[in-house]
Amino acid sequence: MRAGPLGVLLCVAAAAQSTDPPLDPRIPEILRRIAEEADVFARIARDVISEETLTHRFAKGQSRFKPRVGSTVMERPKVRYETKEIVSEYGFGALAEAPSVLHEFRQVTAVDGRPIVGAEKARRTLSVGLRSNDDHVKKQMLKDFAKHGLVGTVGDFGQMLLMFSRRRVGGFQFDIGGESQLGVDPVLILNYVETSGKDSLTVFEGRETIFQPLIGQLWVRKSDYLPLKITLASQRYRRKQLNRSEASVEYALTAHGVVLPVSVSHKETVNGELFMENRFRYAPFRKFAAETELKFDVVEMPPEPAKK
Repeated sequence: MRAGPLGVLLCVAAAAQSTDPPLDPRIPEILRRIAEEADVFARIARDVISEETLTHRFAKGQSRFKPRVGSTVMERPKVRYETKEIVSEYGFGALAEAPSVLHEFRQVTAVDGRPIVGAEKARRTLSVGLRSNDDHVKKQMLKDFAKHGLVGTVGDFGQMLLMFSRRRVGGFQFDIGGESQLGVDPVLILNYVETSGKDSLTVFEGRETIFQPLIGQLWVRKSDYLPLKITLASQRYRRKQLNRSEASVEYALTAHGVVLPVSVSHKETVNGELFMENRFRYAPFRKFAAETELKFDVVEMPPEPAKK
């Protein structure tokens, strides 16, 4: 494995404050492995698709506290929640205006058990859209997905691994946060804090684009530092309310040698009260048999069997 520019970036980050404790010797090797997996993801992600099932739970109506008129007791009304289930064909692509930045794109096939369009037709529409050089087509796919009753914000979580590519890893500081267990795998936990001022998470909220500095954890398999889980948290004040966003992505190494998402959980709270939560689940990813043809003969990419 070659260190490339990563070692220099880490030295710069570690030396940013002379009072910082010495860098744990495991950290450079962990980050080298994560950056390598991110590079493979960036090369292969545009050629894979999956079926995504989203369980979307959201606060119904106005959840802010309002006192009752004429009441001597200030009671907080009970928040009512609704749940939607959205099944989509799911893939990764980029806008022509930013070709190096991957986004998630979807074509919905069912909402709450009600069919919208057949899976084969959805795959074809998704594939044509992802390969289009017209950003209007891709942006329309994003808008169409939001029309299915989604509330709150949705970010690009599946490709969160790309935050730690060789090009971007220098914008974070890291420390070892301990050990744990994820399934059958013993893991090391690496804490990270964004320090570069370059915003890693973009959230689209109505017409407003919000950039958020991040903190979180990287969970890596102890035996070989394979990334298995990434968490993040970010918060901001908006209209005098504390808005907090948290997400967690679990990954698995596929038979084709690329780490891809297995599940994502994401929630947003306002002043500590749940506003919205999403749970995404992915079927085994499939790879197109030919990049140049719109064929849907696909090769299933099951997760690598867990090592004991």
